[in-house]
Amino acid sequence: MLALPNLPRRWFNLGGFAVCAALLSYAYYSQFHDGLDPCPLCVFQRVGVIAVGLIFLIAGLHNPGRIGSRVYGALVAIAALAGAAVAGRHVWIQSLPADQIPECGPGLDYMLRVFPLSNMLKMVFTGSGECAEVTWALFGLSMPAWVLFCFIGLGVLGLYRNWRGD
Repeated sequence: MLALPNLPRRWFNLGGFAVCAALLSYAYYSQFHDGLDPCPLCVFQRVGVIAVGLIFLIAGLHNPGRIGSRVYGALVAIAALAGAAVAGRHVWIQSLPADQIPECGPGLDYMLRVFPLSNMLKMVFTGSGECAEVTWALFGLSMPAWVLFCFIGLGVLGLYRNWRGD
């Protein structure tokens, strides 16, 4: 059985925040230093990482009792599940055969200005040609695949550590 270090919940939650901050830092480094512009699904994944990180941060600063920590654990799990759904959709689009890849669409900033929210969300989750491009990989896995694993890990560990007693 995997034994986690018996860190106090406060430090564990602040560590979860630090992991999210590191993920976002690398995303922005890749964007501004390496020139990897994020597609709409990448932007939504960043929002998910921000949400998970903020919940970890608030939980770490608040350092609640048993019931409060369970609430934070559930919130981390829900936010991570939503982020994992976006990342999973992105990985699925990247795995499509070339003839099934959707056409490139407008940028996210344009969609936000022109379309109603429901139409914009439908267009983003349908995907576009730019979302199917794999421009970065580590050990054969694209960035969205790594983000998917991070969401799963953060969600499971955040729920586990905040749900169990000290």
